[in-house]
Amino acid sequence: MLNWIVIGIGDITTRRVIPGIRAESRSRLYGVVTRDPEKAAHLGVKVWATLDEALTDSEVNAVYVATPVFLHAPQTIQSLRAGKHVLCEKPMAMNEAGARIMLRAAEESGRTLGVAYYRRCYPKVQRARELIEQGAIGKPVIAELTNHSWFDGTGSRSWLVDPARAGGGPLFDIASHRIDVLNFLFGKPLRVAGQLSNVVHHYDVEDNATVMIEYDGGVRGVVDVRWHSKVSRDECRIRGTEGEIEMSPLNGPDLIYPGGRENLPSHSNLHYPMIENFVSAVVEGKPLLASGESSFLTDWVTERARR
Repeated sequence: MLNWIVIGIGDITTRRVIPGIRAESRSRLYGVVTRDPEKAAHLGVKVWATLDEALTDSEVNAVYVATPVFLHAPQTIQSLRAGKHVLCEKPMAMNEAGARIMLRAAEESGRTLGVAYYRRCYPKVQRARELIEQGAIGKPVIAELTNHSWFDGTGSRSWLVDPARAGGGPLFDIASHRIDVLNFLFGKPLRVAGQLSNVVHHYDVEDNATVMIEYDGGVRGVVDVRWHSKVSRDECRIRGTEGEIEMSPLNGPDLIYPGGRENLPSHSNLHYPMIENFVSAVVEGKPLLASGESSFLTDWVTERARR
């Protein structure tokens, strides 16, 4: 049985992470770290005000880091060095250097480090990779992913427009997931170009970002994310020399490819398959879908897109 502690009681934690841990048969929610103990009172588990206190408990096996981005690296490194396995929210860190130190801490501790790129667990994303490898669209040449929405920087997620806490705007928040999907499909990124600007909202982070990534064999990925569109988009398509794979919306179940159409819905709790995979990696030594090593490549891309 893996005893988990969760750092932070926010929307994702309460809706997905804690239910996911409690649904996983080899896991137990052991405790929560929060500055507001009242938020965790209904959970019926141990509550600590600081991570320092929580990590002194020898019963703790795994830590889920669900805090703002600027805390990811220090809390992950501290937990790994205390001998705990860590599953961290995305992106890994505020920059490539921080992500690299996280990798080193995992290697030195011998503990497992995973990152919450849960779209790797989508059945249709895994099926798309299989189709590409089978040559269903010939030689892949370009993949396009867009995510457009409206976010004025107010409300409960206002911290996302504070660069000291979030690192960046939609590049960090929503492009990171899509960059990781490209890395999952096409492997190690080779070259990156990016454009970031503020067109509508003039908060302290960008309100849009466009990233172009080149992979081995010449395939290019283009990710365009915007917080200034009142027309919502969640598009994903992969074009090859002999056809294309359409996965729009990325968060939906439909997968269309030459000669076929499949309906492959994701788990009702998007975080559950990722948590299950992480536990299998820790307990059984099975491959980790979103490892520290693979997730580092997303931070590598993001850093170059900002230059």
